[in-house]
Amino acid sequence: MGAAPSAHGTRTVRGGRRWPHWPQPAPGAEAALLDVLHSGRWSIASPSDGTPTQEERFAEDFAAYLGVRHCVPTASGTAALMTALEACGVGAGDEVIVPALSWAASASTVAGVNAVPVFADVDPDTLCLDPAAAEAAITPATRAIVVVHLYSAVADLDGLRAVADRHGLALIEDSAQAHGASYRGRRVGTFGDVGTFSTHHTKVLSSGEGGAAVTDDPVLARRIEHLRADGRTRSPRRPAAGLPELVETGELMGSNRCLSEFQSALLIAQLKVLDEQNARRRDNAELLDGLLGKLGCRPQATSGQTTARTYFGYAVGLPDSLRDQPSGPVAEALTARLGLHVRPVYRPLYESPLYAPGTRRRFDFAPGHLKRLDPGRYDLPAADRAARTFLTFHHAALLGDASDMRDIAAAFRHVLDLRASPARC
Repeated sequence: MGAAPSAHGTRTVRGGRRWPHWPQPAPGAEAALLDVLHSGRWSIASPSDGTPTQEERFAEDFAAYLGVRHCVPTASGTAALMTALEACGVGAGDEVIVPALSWAASASTVAGVNAVPVFADVDPDTLCLDPAAAEAAITPATRAIVVVHLYSAVADLDGLRAVADRHGLALIEDSAQAHGASYRGRRVGTFGDVGTFSTHHTKVLSSGEGGAAVTDDPVLARRIEHLRADGRTRSPRRPAAGLPELVETGELMGSNRCLSEFQSALLIAQLKVLDEQNARRRDNAELLDGLLGKLGCRPQATSGQTTARTYFGYAVGLPDSLRDQPSGPVAEALTARLGLHVRPVYRPLYESPLYAPGTRRRFDFAPGHLKRLDPGRYDLPAADRAARTFLTFHHAALLGDASDMRDIAAAFRHVLDLRASPARC
């Protein structure tokens, strides 16, 4: 079968071959879902049957996997971040430092607890929050720092932990894209006061929607439990069959942000194959690093103490010869040639159409507050340059084989040569 012409005047290199799909159900996932379907317990608010819930089992498994004492599953990564912020005491009018380059939830969750996101620049090589930039952004109103391990990089946790400790701030790790990554031999998500995870459809550990917050602090864990279950928490003793799983303590008002029993059962199965899948992605990414590096591209780096990377997205900077050309047309041409969605990395949050607090009346609750949320006052050079020069694609492609990585490199070579013509990169 010959290569098909594309809308960009190139010819596809795949010959009709498909990329690996995502999510992929793990062995036992279907049976686990059927067990829940017929169990009569679809939620942790269901009456007890005298045995642990699927949610409790997943919490124990994930905590053990990470090497942390407490895991509280949540309805989403956003819910995990919001409960983490509130558990750490962040509230109305406080400032929270977040990386300028990230998904919109890094900012909207802060606004959602009536606090103010303050954007700080990123390291130009890792694209993660720069400790020096974070420290420079601290004011008397700062209450916390949120660090995001972005795409495949682990942030400088030594530097950020030192900044947080020096100024008496909470450090929250957003590890939504880093399940299984490690730093100094320890899983990420365990260096902050709280670590948060997403198990959204796109993530390397997926239940369609879902999340979790983890911590070694029992006080923070108990606060998060209340915040995600309408002010309720698990009974200190397993209830008898037919009695509620959750007890009303009156300690702290919360909202319903619970993970369902179906999602929890699915995650128990998916967690068993996470390391194997991560290893395959890592091997293919290392091969691709070498192939694209020969073309003058700059694969995303990670901090020096990283001991294992996780690839939510493969991110790569375009050659310096193309630094003045927008990355969007390059991404479109690669997408057409590969049949794989290649796109620019996130826009800086202060330019993101998804962070627009002025569209929500709820944020205009105090004089001057909406003005403090206005992102228009930022212009951060490393985040700006990354958004112009880095491309990314989803981790599913890294579950292929070496020939798939060579296809990606061949498409990059072809498209870059066309963009740089007559010079060759």
